[in-house]
Amino acid sequence: MEEKTYNFEKIKDLPYGENLHQQAAIYKTENMLDYEIINGAELTYNNILDATVALNIVSEFYDVNCAAIIRHSMPCGVALGSSLYEAYKKAFDCDPMSSFSGVAAFSKPIDKEVAKHLNSMSVEVVIAPDFDTKVVDIFKDNDKIKLVKINTSLRKYKMKNSEDIILTPFGALIQDSNNSELDKELFKVVTKEKPTPEQIEDAVFAWKIAKYGKTNCAVIARDFKTTAISQGYTNSVSAIESALNYSCDNSKDAILASDSVLTSEDTLYSAIQGRINLIIQPGGSTKDKKLVDICDKYGISMITTGIRNYRQ
Repeated sequence: MEEKTYNFEKIKDLPYGENLHQQAAIYKTENMLDYEIINGAELTYNNILDATVALNIVSEFYDVNCAAIIRHSMPCGVALGSSLYEAYKKAFDCDPMSSFSGVAAFSKPIDKEVAKHLNSMSVEVVIAPDFDTKVVDIFKDNDKIKLVKINTSLRKYKMKNSEDIILTPFGALIQDSNNSELDKELFKVVTKEKPTPEQIEDAVFAWKIAKYGKTNCAVIARDFKTTAISQGYTNSVSAIESALNYSCDNSKDAILASDSVLTSEDTLYSAIQGRINLIIQPGGSTKDKKLVDICDKYGISMITTGIRNYRQ
């Protein structure tokens, strides 16, 4: 019988777990991230969960200016920009309320402009590849904000994600980490209306964000900025309708990305009312042809990826 053996060396106890009444500790693993805390207290259990999702996202965009804000292990704003400050402001504007007390991660070293805004709000953790002395000085009198410097290259970060392990009363569940990438062989424009190169770039951006939202997840984005991230719904129709309601006028000419297969015409009619330009979804439903026919009737583009990205 095949066996798997894991030996985790205890690093330290954490103040508490997911809730105050739960004990928790952190253990050393083989592929640990190399990081250091340069301001504030040690990371909590929940900080580490949020930081993991934040780094998962910014590592997708390691070569450009990217900002991702996470709360309760869910993205609440992600954006790219010509500067890191532009990316951060765009990400923050997606859901300002949820951004407070969240974790903010960046693909590049943060500058003074970003640091000043972060210091003015109750963000808990700021993660970046580096912090210069002038930036650290901005936070030195605010020990509630934890600055985490990532010494591991974001380009190589995904190599650290190899397995997911969950202990359940039924036994230990072990799976490969979801390191899915868009496959050119599966990526298809299935409608008569063809997206522009710019729309395709936005669609890839939105798809990467939906990959890290809680299922069912719907992301609305335009110009490399999320305007709504709806997640944690038990059906895709509710997730999409919620995202469209939140995005409001910002859904006009935007991209709608779904982590799960679309199976209902209602989702398309909601997208039509929201004046969505392009939908990107896994495809593979028995209703695919009917959905494509509706898109063709109303002049909407659709891309199917052949990849489902559920995240429980």
